[in-house]
Amino acid sequence: MRIEVSGSVPRAFGLAKAQVVAAARFFAARSRARVGGVWHEVVVHLVDDAASDAIHRAIMGIAGVTDVVTQAYDAIPPETPGLYGEIFVNTDQARRAAPKRRGWSVAKELLLYVAHGMDHLSGADDHAECDYRAMRRRELSWLKVEKWKSGRVEEGKSGKVEEGEGAINVIL
Repeated sequence: MRIEVSGSVPRAFGLAKAQVVAAARFFAARSRARVGGVWHEVVVHLVDDAASDAIHRAIMGIAGVTDVVTQAYDAIPPETPGLYGEIFVNTDQARRAAPKRRGWSVAKELLLYVAHGMDHLSGADDHAECDYRAMRRRELSWLKVEKWKSGRVEEGKSGKVEEGEGAINVIL
């Protein structure tokens, strides 16, 4: 699976782009393992409020900024069937939301949004309160796993998450 992160991680977040890629790869593997199927490519776009509002309007038909917008695409021939997706993560929203959570960093808020987007790509829905709580529990459990933080997490051919020597942003 190819994971790409576009846009800049704000310096104040204390994260390197490679760390966001490693986390996204880990979250994608966990999300995919939950539902199965073939995932080919996910692009995580780091955007500001203005872009978030425009994307939210274009994709969801809803005015205003949001934390994450997720879009899955069907393969277009001659692409191989499977999941292709984009996640639009609002860095301005992460900056505003993090201080409202006790003991929570802006970096953790940003990564929660990436995990949330990956969860949505697997078909998870948060419209009902019980579904929202299930998603949040799952995403928080992903954030607690230490393996991805080293930037050395890969997805093996079995779909299992394994620690390996793989470089960041490599097509697996």
